Amino acid sequence: MKMGKTISEKILSIRSGTDAYAGQIIEADVDYVMVNDVTGPIAFREFNELKTEPKREKIVLIPDHYVPNKDIASAEQAKEMREFAKQHDIKNYYEVGKGGVCHQVMVEEGFAAPGRLIVGADSHTCTYGGIGAFSTGIGSTEAAAVFATGRLWFKVPETIKVELTGSFSGYAGGKDLILKIIADIGVDGAAYKAFEFSGPGVKNVSVPDRLVVANMAIEAGGKAGIFPCDDLTVEYIKDTVIGDYTAVYADENAEYSQILKYDLSELEPMVAYPHLPENGRPAKGSGVRIDQAYLGSCTNGRIEDMRIAAGIIKGKKVADGVRFLVVPASQKVYRQMLDEGLMHIFVDAGAFISGPTCGACLGGHMGILANGERAVASTNRNFIGRMGHKGSEVYLAGPAVVAASAVSGYICVPEEVRK
Repeated sequence: MKMGKTISEKILSIRSGTDAYAGQIIEADVDYVMVNDVTGPIAFREFNELKTEPKREKIVLIPDHYVPNKDIASAEQAKEMREFAKQHDIKNYYEVGKGGVCHQVMVEEGFAAPGRLIVGADSHTCTYGGIGAFSTGIGSTEAAAVFATGRLWFKVPETIKVELTGSFSGYAGGKDLILKIIADIGVDGAAYKAFEFSGPGVKNVSVPDRLVVANMAIEAGGKAGIFPCDDLTVEYIKDTVIGDYTAVYADENAEYSQILKYDLSELEPMVAYPHLPENGRPAKGSGVRIDQAYLGSCTNGRIEDMRIAAGIIKGKKVADGVRFLVVPASQKVYRQMLDEGLMHIFVDAGAFISGPTCGACLGGHMGILANGERAVASTNRNFIGRMGHKGSEVYLAGPAVVAASAVSGYICVPEEVRK
């Protein structure tokens, strides 16, 4: 009997027109290639050296890292992207005020869909696996190659199967699941492998939570993190997806390099201590004093995250000596916050709200940490100097812990916030 295939093996087989299995090198047709204002300029220069016409319909340009531009250098990068879009008539260009953080925009605007093969010159491109795509980060030079040919080579990854049972309880969610997984296997535990999520618990994980989990697959060294398409997926993308798509499912006799099992009902809010995402432990009772709380990023800047945080902070005040930065992941999320009255809740509590930007997440601007300062953040990385001075510290957590910590002044879960 012929060995079955994982979702990753199937998508890469279909897109390459070959019978691909883990370990093989294939060349495949890419559905979309995305670059941002930091990674784009290198790709533009490399592409222009090829002196050919681009695959316009496959290219997506999204400025987000230094938005709004913080200095002359970042302004020049943004200008280079703007001019490339105009020169080559790239329609999928999302100017400041019309887009947001690249991975949120890729989902909102319908580029990501089940069964698709998507690459991006940003490591968190794996986010789109939350809706059944095989998506992964690449370098700027590789992006230039896709601009020109619409194709790219891949090594088909082995797959780690993650079997889920139960349902989240309390304030636990997708961020806590992925922090738990990374704590268990380490930041290199899935090196060049794909995560594939399965089991009866999958239906109890919302699509926004799936996007969070897939987003941080790279923090365990993963090539991709993929959830199977189901009714939740179809409902989530039905009004936005571009064109047709075909969902891909794993065979029952597919071969996996490892099987992990998690009961979602047993998870609790987590926090990853400096300076690695693998340093996860329960947030309850942490008591670590903070100077800044940051809610946003491509990981947890969606409207669902904003609702969770607003529900916790409503009627309360940000603690003295703490800065609470609230950063929606896109212009659409910003508008939803306005329409739902969430802006008033955050402003009344003493939070600072900005437009969509990567900003402080990568230590860019609008929230940089000074020497000795600590931040609890709903972002995805807490490496040394990630959000500012190398003497600062970043603690990773979900929106509930971030909001509760902003109110209390120390890392805690909502139940620990004084009434």
